[in-house]
Amino acid sequence: MSVTTLRLRQPPSLRVDLRGVTPAALAGLAVKDIERLPVGHGNGTLDLAELFDVTRVEGTDDALRLQGDLARIDRIGWQMASGRIVAEGAVGDYAGAGMSGGELRVQGHAGLLAACEMTGGLITVQGNVGDFAASTLPGSMDGMRGGTFIVHGNAGARFGDRMRRGTALVFGDVGDFAASRMVAGTIAIGGRAGAHPGYGMRRGSVVFAGAAPAAPPTFVPAIAAAEVFWQLLARDLQRHGGPFASLAARPIRRHLGDTAAAGKGELIIPAPWT
Repeated sequence: MSVTTLRLRQPPSLRVDLRGVTPAALAGLAVKDIERLPVGHGNGTLDLAELFDVTRVEGTDDALRLQGDLARIDRIGWQMASGRIVAEGAVGDYAGAGMSGGELRVQGHAGLLAACEMTGGLITVQGNVGDFAASTLPGSMDGMRGGTFIVHGNAGARFGDRMRRGTALVFGDVGDFAASRMVAGTIAIGGRAGAHPGYGMRRGSVVFAGAAPAAPPTFVPAIAAAEVFWQLLARDLQRHGGPFASLAARPIRRHLGDTAAAGKGELIIPAPWT
């Protein structure tokens, strides 16, 4: 078991594609072999050592630590299946896309399409994420399909677009069309939501723990009670703390839809504290 550290020497002039650089891929390589790994740089490739200083120490698990200004470094954790990655700062686009296991921690902001088509594992972003987080890759039909995605800041537009499974939490605000075309899974929002939440939603649950939005006109109030279901869901969410800490003690209103798409999803609005 070892911890490999990649320290970016200076911000690259072009975007860098770090796909394939995962803890599992590096575990069996010597440092000199890691330094020769090809990574995308614009339309070409460079050896990893032309961009990063590589060091390694013994550890309790296979881990990768990234240091420096990583805002132009894309696909960190791309299709990762095991191990742990810690990015000490902001990262580029596609962070954690296609992950099936392991853990990715971003100690800053993330760009577009973070956690898109994720199927397992844990992604935590301490800052904000861009548009289309927890959604689909361009041209695909299915978005996030498993795992847990936690955003401590705000999220852009189309958060959870076509989401099919898993849990995604945003402690702050989300942009327009959150949970659009959602098929299943759970989204919890601690702040405000933009326009048209749940647009085209088929199934799944969206919990508004913060500011309650106006129910879209194509959603209808639920008649049946759901106390048992709500207690189970609320207790699962409240372990994350913050705006979700007191959910189990708050009664709810539910709106079902999107009826314009023959949907059976639900928007859950806990009552505010008085």
